[in-house]
Amino acid sequence: MRKWSPLLAVCLGTFLLLVDVTIVVVALPSIADKFGAGYADLQWVLDGYALALAALLLGAGSLADRYGRRRTYLAGIGIFAISSLLCAVAPNEQALIAARVLQGAGGAAMFACTAALLNVTYQGRDRGVAFGVWGAVNGAAAAAGPLAGGLLTEHLGWRWVFLVNLPICLVAVWFTVRGVTESKASWGGRFDLPGTITFTVAAGAVTYGLIRAGDAGWTDGVALTAFATGAVALVAFIVAELRSDHPMLDLSLFRRAPFATLIVAAFLTQAAAFGYLPFSTVWLQQVLHNGPVDAGLTGALPMAAASLVIGAAAGRFLQKVAPRWTVGLGLLLIAAGDLLQARLDADSTGTALIPGLIVVGVGVGCVLPSLSSAILGAVPRERSGMAGGALNTFRQLGFALGVAVFGTIFADHISDGHGQPVAFADGLNATLLVAAGTAAAAAVLVLLFVRPAAESRDLRPVESGDLTRA
Repeated sequence: MRKWSPLLAVCLGTFLLLVDVTIVVVALPSIADKFGAGYADLQWVLDGYALALAALLLGAGSLADRYGRRRTYLAGIGIFAISSLLCAVAPNEQALIAARVLQGAGGAAMFACTAALLNVTYQGRDRGVAFGVWGAVNGAAAAAGPLAGGLLTEHLGWRWVFLVNLPICLVAVWFTVRGVTESKASWGGRFDLPGTITFTVAAGAVTYGLIRAGDAGWTDGVALTAFATGAVALVAFIVAELRSDHPMLDLSLFRRAPFATLIVAAFLTQAAAFGYLPFSTVWLQQVLHNGPVDAGLTGALPMAAASLVIGAAAGRFLQKVAPRWTVGLGLLLIAAGDLLQARLDADSTGTALIPGLIVVGVGVGCVLPSLSSAILGAVPRERSGMAGGALNTFRQLGFALGVAVFGTIFADHISDGHGQPVAFADGLNATLLVAAGTAAAAAVLVLLFVRPAAESRDLRPVESGDLTRA
């Protein structure tokens, strides 16, 4: 049992930080009822967490390399537990959003260490088993989130969505202290403060501008100022990374067309497959009056379950297929599934979503596992850790911006239709059509620019330390 204590510690932390992306989705209407929160506030409950996770992930990896991965992982669990408690006792939506940002920071510290801890702890066949179990936990977290959120919200109240994290955090700490040994990168990491600050400001300002524009209009001065701030911060980030001796993201990697294309595909996949789910939940609960459990079973679980089944049943086979086809065709399946859902009217029931969600899930099950191996194969081995961290960063950023963009579209239709059921259906249809177009565009990019020459790169075993930021 002691042999697998590190695996248990890593899997518990991974499950927590990933399930908290989706577990909150089903609780959003209950949170809105409690605080009288609007759509903009609900978007920030999701995006505050996702943005902090995305913005701090690469920087947290550098800190873990320098000060120790076990130490950083334990600190992340502690921050995650404290912030979960703060979420549970939040007196208003502003306090809840602030606690979710802190929770995302803790999640980033944990996520930055997970793959590296497994990589330095296990060797040979044990390493393969460990990464296989860890990958399955990644899929299980997505599947468990909506159902767990529905059960907790309906039977105990939405605050238990966060309180349930506390005992799991304690168990994760126990297994980490008991079984995980300390490790650092031999070359020593350096925290890229200018890069972290400018990246965080750029992502946060653009997201704020999108949400504000959806609430106040695209000509709103505050929204326009936020967009301008985001643009300036993005330029500053690029300059900071180009001038840094130890950048958290080596921008020269983006000169490689396969890597750049796959990063864009990861970003767009997360938006197209998951960015509309909060608004499906709102439609199911506020218009169709489904309970949280029914909303979780209908509005998210079919996709997550299909993705998990495909990953488990066909994952090994998919790894033998060129990523150009698994990622490209998987994205086309996501686009098709979004289109299947975009047929709602005032008389539709929740079951109208299920066929499309299953198709999206099949696409996700094809895309996400293939993306990881393809991105690692598109860069030099010594940049594997940075490439893995970039993948996780842009996936979370895609979710955050997807929620912001789709929330703007959804809110426009609700406002124009004065909240009538047909307006909710039209708003959800519009978000799904944009999501389908997003997935289709990503598929075209992958099929055009991820060429066979890149796909045939020798994927050698990753050495210890290579995955420090994965």
